[in-house]
Amino acid sequence: MEELNKSNRRDFIKKSGVLLAGSAFMASPMNQLMAANDTIKLTILHTNDWHSRIEPFDKTDKNYAGMGGAEIRAALINKYRKENEHVLLLDSGDIFQGTPYFNFYGGELEYKLMSQMGYDCVTLGNHDFDNGIEGLFKQMPHATFDFVNCNYNFKDTLIENKVLPYKIYKKGGLKIGVTGVGIELSGLVPEKLYGKIKYNNPVESANKVAAFLKQEKKCDLVICLSHLGHSYKDKKISDLTFAPQSRNINLILGGHTHTFLTEPTTIKNAENKNILINQVGWGGLSLGKIDYTFNSKLTNSVMHTASNVDILDTSI
Repeated sequence: MEELNKSNRRDFIKKSGVLLAGSAFMASPMNQLMAANDTIKLTILHTNDWHSRIEPFDKTDKNYAGMGGAEIRAALINKYRKENEHVLLLDSGDIFQGTPYFNFYGGELEYKLMSQMGYDCVTLGNHDFDNGIEGLFKQMPHATFDFVNCNYNFKDTLIENKVLPYKIYKKGGLKIGVTGVGIELSGLVPEKLYGKIKYNNPVESANKVAAFLKQEKKCDLVICLSHLGHSYKDKKISDLTFAPQSRNINLILGGHTHTFLTEPTTIKNAENKNILINQVGWGGLSLGKIDYTFNSKLTNSVMHTASNVDILDTSI
């Protein structure tokens, strides 16, 4: 997939602007490799709920005419990679289901395209089980990225060793721990499709992994890819109820509810520290971008800026 030329980019990139700036949280001790430069910038790009949206929405669509599409998304990702040295590309689940591409190819095309785009890590959504565990397992060889989830027990299933509780990425001397949590599948997905997968409490599971990542592995940043949903009217667990109970997690990147946030939400966690929550709708219509700047001279402080970028029609 080739990058669109610069003259076309301005036709489809509309920035919401810098939405947040300020002290986000106190990170764990910086890797000493940073010392020579004093500061280092990490750019996190993220998506959620692809729903097999490979091509742009049809020109006749009443809400998103001509918007989105994998080619435009790839060009935008490539643009940010050229502008930033340290980039992490993540997805919060529901990659499958929604267009005839999934019906025909069963997820192969989605995973191949995401591999070409250079995704680092994804978590699983409920629709990623729409062809059963067997269907998911069949497509995993097409993925060059990692799968994470810490609150599903995959014991005695085909994907038991294919989905990790966490993954650590090293970027410019930083250690970034990534874990994931998923929604309860019972009542949402037919039992025959998720089989022996057991659901565990996402708060307890994530806090345990996050403590390990921060305290034992000394990660500078801990990210949770969540497919719980942003919020609900009832007491169902969501990102907004999960975050205040969390510990050692700095950033929650959500999915499932197709919530278009104009800016990430900042709330206090169980340790009274700020935690960011973001979600970028669905269908590849927006790309989340969060920049963290780590400064080793300012008591290991971390600054962040964020912008959710709309992916518009290129008219090509």
